[in-house]
Amino acid sequence: MNKTIHRDHQTTNKIFDNRSLEKDYATLIPILKNGLRVLDIGCGTGAISKDIAERVGPDGSVTGIDHTEKFIISGKESYQTTSNLELVHHDLFSYEAEEKFDLIVSARTLQWLSNPKEALLKFKSLLKPGGQLSILDYNHEQLSWQPEPPESMLSFYQTFLKWRADAGMNNHIAEDLAGYFAETGFLEIEVFNAEEVYQQQDDNFLQRIGIWSKVAGSTQMVEEGYLEDSLRLKAIEDYDQWISTDAEQMIMKLKEVRGRIAL
Repeated sequence: MNKTIHRDHQTTNKIFDNRSLEKDYATLIPILKNGLRVLDIGCGTGAISKDIAERVGPDGSVTGIDHTEKFIISGKESYQTTSNLELVHHDLFSYEAEEKFDLIVSARTLQWLSNPKEALLKFKSLLKPGGQLSILDYNHEQLSWQPEPPESMLSFYQTFLKWRADAGMNNHIAEDLAGYFAETGFLEIEVFNAEEVYQQQDDNFLQRIGIWSKVAGSTQMVEEGYLEDSLRLKAIEDYDQWISTDAEQMIMKLKEVRGRIAL
């Protein structure tokens, strides 16, 4: 059973809207061909889906699905002029399509599931014979900062990892994806390094490194007894101060894994 993750939708909308194919899923670009029928699972507000739609052209199409209705409503408004993009509020496991897809993509989504192999089997059922699957996801256990952030944030982060693990989520799913692909019958499996490196001189550095203050902004772990609220607030305060004075680099380990189903 998957844990319900409560999010600040306004903040998360902004994070999703600031994403792009070029910055946040660049390894996918070489396989996006004109005319492909693409399904984007866990599309958020559809920012990357929109970029994929532009790449596959008017002869292709992109359907993005997400289980959070507010994201879909936002995306439909933002990208209403992209005629070959459809955004749908739906749960992955009950989703069905009249026509199967040439390519299914899913970025930073399986990390939230306690049953990723079941998800891969669902993806298989939605692909055309010979169709391709691309998954992009994290190894949260190898996140690194330079220099190290305050102890309060390091402690919060370890609690975050424990909270996820206790809910059955895989904190190092990037390392296990290729094995999951093989176990569920995918062929021609390939792995691509897609780590995110954010440097102090980058235009989006403060926004990207500040993601952990936003994660700590949720009170869910407090409500579930994983930490005291005072410790959560201290982690935010100390981390924000560190960002403004000392932070130089953050590296988030990320891999793209691809595979095909049989013809």
